[in-house]
Amino acid sequence: MNTLPVNPADETIQVAGLTIRFLVTGDQSNGTVAAFRMVVPGGHPVPVPAHSHDHYEESIYGLEGTLTWTVDGNAVEVGPGELLCIPRGAVHRFDNHTPEDALALCVLTPAAIGPEYFREAAAELRATAGGPPNKARLMEIMLRHGLTPAAPKA
Repeated sequence: MNTLPVNPADETIQVAGLTIRFLVTGDQSNGTVAAFRMVVPGGHPVPVPAHSHDHYEESIYGLEGTLTWTVDGNAVEVGPGELLCIPRGAVHRFDNHTPEDALALCVLTPAAIGPEYFREAAAELRATAGGPPNKARLMEIMLRHGLTPAAPKA
């Protein structure tokens, strides 16, 4: 009997205070979907810059706590039982402004990004040994994985 695995990716990555647990990647879904759980600590400033992606949609489903997503300049709070679909090309970022941890399920369709991006970003941040990150190197990692950093606000 051939049994399909539950959570075939099952890889947890710590990056910039976030906990990312991949559940499925493009390798397991013929490129159609990637999904991961993300824990954002309460009151945690998220160092991910505003960015967009032209090759996939990103849907965020709130499980616990509340994350504030800024999409094309508009703040959207996503709490338990709520889903936000970020269309291709929309500039976005997120923060947890509450004291409680937030947990969300992130679904990417198609699966244009996987754990490799988060592994590389985590390695780059570890290389700075707690000092300021090499922003040029982080931007290069983002671009290589299909994330386009937004232009800095004037």
